[in-house]
Amino acid sequence: MEESMAKKEVEVPVLVVASKVKERIKSADVRMSGDFTDELNARVDVMIGEAIERAKGNKRGTVKPCDL
Repeated sequence: MEESMAKKEVEVPVLVVASKVKERIKSADVRMSGDFTDELNARVDVMIGEAIERAKGNKRGTVKPCDL
């Protein structure tokens, strides 16, 4: 079975609470676009992945704030 050469979009788990993000932005008297939380969530996922790799690279099984 051949796999498509097209890049598949990876489903990112929900890591941020959209209602809390919207509340925070609204408190600054600005509006939020509908896709803002999706992008924020994707960036958080990347940051977590990088922190995991840094912890593993330092031979630790615990991710720490310094890994961000």
